[in-house]
Amino acid sequence: MKMNKAFLVAGALAATAAVGYAQMNGYAQQGLPSSKTAQTFLQVYDALNQLYLTKPNDDKLLQGAINGMIASLDDPFTYYSQPEDNAIDNQNLAGEFFGIGVQLTAGNADGTGGKVDTVFKVGAAAQAGVQAGDTFLKVGDKDVSTSKLNDIVKLIRGEKGTQVTITFGRGGAGAGAGSTAPASTYSVTMERQPVTIVSVEQSILPGNVGYIALNTFYNQQVNQQFQKAVADMKRKGVTKLVLDMRDNGGGLLNSGIFVADQFLQSGKIVSVRDRSGKTDVIGQAKKDASDYTGQLVVLVNKNSASASEIVAGALQDAKRAQVVGEQTFGKGVGQQVVSTIDGGRVAVVNFTWITPDGHEIQKKGITPDVVVADNRRPTPLNLSGSGAPAGTKLTVTVGGKPIEVTADKDGKFTYTGAVARPLTSATQGEAVVDLKTDAELSKAITLFK
Repeated sequence: MKMNKAFLVAGALAATAAVGYAQMNGYAQQGLPSSKTAQTFLQVYDALNQLYLTKPNDDKLLQGAINGMIASLDDPFTYYSQPEDNAIDNQNLAGEFFGIGVQLTAGNADGTGGKVDTVFKVGAAAQAGVQAGDTFLKVGDKDVSTSKLNDIVKLIRGEKGTQVTITFGRGGAGAGAGSTAPASTYSVTMERQPVTIVSVEQSILPGNVGYIALNTFYNQQVNQQFQKAVADMKRKGVTKLVLDMRDNGGGLLNSGIFVADQFLQSGKIVSVRDRSGKTDVIGQAKKDASDYTGQLVVLVNKNSASASEIVAGALQDAKRAQVVGEQTFGKGVGQQVVSTIDGGRVAVVNFTWITPDGHEIQKKGITPDVVVADNRRPTPLNLSGSGAPAGTKLTVTVGGKPIEVTADKDGKFTYTGAVARPLTSATQGEAVVDLKTDAELSKAITLFK
């Protein structure tokens, strides 16, 4: 497998950061004074510091300037992560951290708050009796009922062996804005224990059809986990395999190349083109005894992006697999990451990638060989209205079922139905599927000869 470019990006992050800083520092000293725009920036910065009614925070001013500079590119894939967010990202990327052993989802309709989606069988939460559906009310003394999900995660994770006290709500509608209080609450103190992020799940479907779900490439342990799953399939005599990359938003480029190579014995996997127009092949398949050579179907949907599209595109172009599902997202550019001296990082779009047959993915995506809509999670019912007296309880009947809403102080009322969550197992690495409610997977199985 040839991945020179990927190794260069991964291996030179620290050096790149140092070089990048030196270059920008030189520009600041030489280029900024001769630019009217740059001089204006310095003038505005000085005016705010000298004249604003309350003394501004220098770090906030400069972080605002950084974010504004990046926003001017109008590129959602070039971004700056502040140090505290970068720390969580690094833990996710490493695939290991110290926590309580749960999977979280938003607790409120507006995306705030936290709710336990899955309690893993091994972990502090399982030992303490935490259950799926419990809502996070407090972490320590801090009320988190309407906090951002990532902020709750920051509070829960910590150093190995340290303790965290969490107050949960159980039953009722939750504790978030616009909802009633939980039926009961309880507090529990747990010791933070090692948690491994398992991004690969597997199962055996009827007829000895293998199923591997790859949930993300943003995990440095993906290669090891995926190779093990493929080996498990071969050991079980699987000759028909479904690779599910639905809702996989991508991650590490070299992991995308690694996964595609598990199914290919030769040929290109992906090429990249830089801003000079130069194109290089950075992924070349190599025959290996561990490769899976049986029949293969790949599942994708509109949320399959980046490395997922690299894998799907390579297997489709090589006629190695049939791709089933929806048109993919169309994220066909890669970023080079520079660690910043404040502990954050900036991800800079640096190249576009191309499938073996020369197809560009950016804003186009991968077109499935067999188009099937993803029906696993129907759009929840949403309704809103106004004109009712403040505090009035209204009952709306939809499909024969009554829905109760309460008007706010302005007479407005809203209702958002529960979003269907993916089926998950308390055993990490075990896939849970339902052929009766999964049109894409059901179709995939019919394509095997």
